[in-house]
Amino acid sequence: MINLTINGLDVSVEEGATILEAARFLGFPIPTLCHREGLSPAGACRLCVVEIGQGQNAKLVSSCTYPAEEGLNVRTASVRVIKARKMILELLLASCPQSKKIQDLASAYQIRQQRFKQEYDDCILCGLCVRMCEEQMMAKAIGFRGRGENRSIGTPFDVQSDVCRFCGGCMYICPACQLRCTYSEPEKAICGGCANLSPPCIEKEQYDDMMCYMKPCVACEIVKDK
Repeated sequence: MINLTINGLDVSVEEGATILEAARFLGFPIPTLCHREGLSPAGACRLCVVEIGQGQNAKLVSSCTYPAEEGLNVRTASVRVIKARKMILELLLASCPQSKKIQDLASAYQIRQQRFKQEYDDCILCGLCVRMCEEQMMAKAIGFRGRGENRSIGTPFDVQSDVCRFCGGCMYICPACQLRCTYSEPEKAICGGCANLSPPCIEKEQYDDMMCYMKPCVACEIVKDK
């Protein structure tokens, strides 16, 4: 067993487990778009970043690919982590603003602006469809092409694949295709229709090392029940 600390809690996990698996097993929510059980981890979307280490040696790592290590100190919702996730969500909104999954995450993280050039692409290059096609459908009909800003996903030479069975697995698993957000002002990029604009929470900003990670929010549930 591996002994480590997650959000101040001393825990033991099986050797070979990732930080993401350990945190989720204990009930600490970590968002991710590129990770799915049954598929190999990729660390492509970076939304699952967590903070490890102490002081000046602390750093951000992708929890879906980083293995649990003996004595590791992990924080899943520190100020640094939340800022990083918000920045990543802004970039994702610039790439694919009509993904309801991304819009919901943006609302959950109280994002009110998107400061990057709007692109209106239909792909965030998370690679879920590629791994689904190869690892679950055993087809390898699609894959990554090009580099940098020219990187894309498709069939070799844009020719219809002979091994594609039109199973739809790639569309089923895609966070951009699953549900489309029908916001009425696309030029603003952020819908906010699903946002809770004034959650009755504690002043989270006063806790630099740990912000609220409750899901659902206990304070919100209490108010709702009343």
